Amino acid sequence: MKVSREQAARNRERIVEVAAKLFREHGFDGVGVADLMHEAGLTHGGFYGHFESKEELMAEACAQARSEAVSRWQGLAQRVAHKPFAALTRLYLSRAHRDHPGRGCMLAALGPEVARQPLPIRSVFTEAVSAMVDLLGRIMPGRSKAAARKKALTACATLVGAIVLARAVSDAALSEEILQAAATSLSPHEDFFKDSAH
Repeated sequence: MKVSREQAARNRERIVEVAAKLFREHGFDGVGVADLMHEAGLTHGGFYGHFESKEELMAEACAQARSEAVSRWQGLAQRVAHKPFAALTRLYLSRAHRDHPGRGCMLAALGPEVARQPLPIRSVFTEAVSAMVDLLGRIMPGRSKAAARKKALTACATLVGAIVLARAVSDAALSEEILQAAATSLSPHEDFFKDSAH
């Protein structure tokens, strides 16, 4: 049965959406095309009607994840205009973000893998880093533009690195300690976890 152009576009969007989540949860190599299509509710054979390769889908899924994250961060910064940097830090270094990579930042979820990927995927990742640094630079409290960018680069590296390490270690207490230390180093006057449930 022939699929309409509109349905084909919706199917492609669905594949990208599912891929963006599954790649963040399981890594690029942890998800096969068959599993991905099954999760999207589509047949394995239909994949190559939408994408020339898994790598093409990987780049598109990363772009989707980047757009979602930037939109979420910008929305948060607008809603909490009086302390946007502290609010973003709280969201990023939360237990929920640590424990649910499929809904989180692709920089932390896929960063360790991206260095070994083809240029199109690395380019999307580069755009995501730049977007995060630009946003952080705009919401840094009381700094010149040059100083804000330098601090934003440091904050980006701290946020992403803390989530990578907090997810990687097998010791729950150490994981908490990593998140707490990163939060304190970025916003020393905030108590991020006092009301958080374990």
